[in-house]
Formats: sequence, C-alpha cells, structure tokens
Amino acid sequence: MRWRGVSKLRVYRLPLCLLLSAALAGGSANAASAAGPKDRTYYEKHGEIVWEVPTAEKLVALTFDDGPDRRLTPEILRLLKQYGAKATFFVVGDKAIRYPEILRAELDEGHEIGNHTFHHPSFQGASSIRILEEISRTQEAVQQATRHKPVLFRPPGGWYNEAVVDIIKQNRMQMVLWSWHQDTWDWAKPGVGRIVNKVLGNVRSGDIILMHDYVYNSTQTVEALKIILPELRRRNYSVVTVSELLKHRSSRRAADINRIPDPLKESDESARTSKPIPR
Repeated sequence: MRWRGVSKLRVYRLPLCLLLSAALAGGSANAASAAGPKDRTYYEKHGEIVWEVPTAEKLVALTFDDGPDRRLTPEILRLLKQYGAKATFFVVGDKAIRYPEILRAELDEGHEIGNHTFHHPSFQGASSIRILEEISRTQEAVQQATRHKPVLFRPPGGWYNEAVVDIIKQNRMQMVLWSWHQDTWDWAKPGVGRIVNKVLGNVRSGDIILMHDYVYNSTQTVEALKIILPELRRRNYSVVTVSELLKHRSSRRAADINRIPDPLKESDESARTSKPIPR
C-alpha cells in the first residue's frame, strides 16, 4: 500500500474545549516522560489500551483498518454476512467523507466503526493539536455520515505516546491495538496462504485480529477471508466486534486462559513491534 505523505494542513477550527484537551495532554505527556516510560503491562492494567481481551469464551474480534474502499469493503461485508461474522472497521476520515454509504452499510449490518484518523499520518513528532485535529475531524466525518459517534480509536501504524493516550482518555474513547500474534501484514501482500496461516495458526480466545479493507491493487485479504471465516466457524469461534468482545472480559489473566501454547504459532519477532508505516 502506498504511503501518502502528510499534505499541507487545511485550516480547521477546533472548539475551545478540544484545544484545552490537547494542551492538557501535552502537559500530562511531559509529566509522564519525567516519571519514566510506561509499558504494555501498565496500560493494560489501567485499561488505557487494549491489545486483546482475556476471556474463557471462544470469541475473537476481527478488525479492518484504512477503509472504507469502494471495491474491497463491500466484498468483505458480503463475506462477513455469509458466515455470520461481525467486525470493527477503523475508518479514515477523508475516505468516510467519500463513501458515506459504505459506513452506513457497515452499521446497518451490525458491525462497528472506529476512528483511524483523518489523513492516516504518522503521529511521531506530531503536536497534540495536530493529533487532536486528526481525531476530531474523523469523529465529525463519521457522525455526518451515520449519526454515530465512534468510541474506539486506533492510531496509524499502532504508534502512540502519552499525549495520544491522554487525548483519547479525555475524549472518553478507548484505544484499541491488536494481538501481537495476529498482525496479518496483509497490507504488504504477503500471499493468501501466509495471511491464512497467521490467523488460523495462532488463534486463541480473546484475540484481536488486524486486517485491512484497503490494500492497493490486491484482493489477498478477501481471498484469505474466504478460508479464515469458515474455518473459525468450524472451530466454534464466534467472530465479534471489539465492543462485544470487551463485554466478555474475564477476571482471569489472558496468560492463564491461553497458557497452552499453540504448536503452529510462528516465531515472528516483528509481531512484537508496532505495525510499520506502509510506504
């Protein structure tokens, strides 16, 4: 998928309350830096970021980034309907404006919409004001298209810092990433077989699977879903939205629930880092 550089920012007036939110986030980030970095354990313990959900039930959440796309998204919706699966679509705001009918179809069919920024920029080096603008413009775009206000957020490339975390908290949203062992890398067009093996060879209760409903000049994601969805159903997994998965959170730790390792699990160290920015 071709990465688009950040274009010249258009003038966009943010409400005073949002500007104050950004200013507070910047201050919190500086305080956090002085106190030392926070790790995944901290963010999971405090519920500030979700990677996966500990549950004893056979549930997984399927998520799609970077859409909507007029070609791939309707195909994905058709497959989800065919296999009785639900998904969370983390949409890009400028595409939401172009294809509002697709967003409405997603909600009408029982799926969920999350915020994935307006232009899909890298947040590395971005100011709190810029971060907040990307989030708030997407909220506005989705609301205009659907009368629905997203409550979930996923940063481009999975990159975040304390300022991003604070802005999301102050706007009463939930940041959602993905299970490290369920990053399909479908945006890189690795081949249908590798996408399928990544999901099915690693799947366990509470997983959040990362896929994309926009991949330039590729149908690998759709072809992989034709194998993944029926096989998950055969294994008695229910494919649900992230919000539905969160309702089934167990008091048991994910490490206890999934303590038996999957013999097919790949040793992929790259899955332990944030998703690279596509170029």
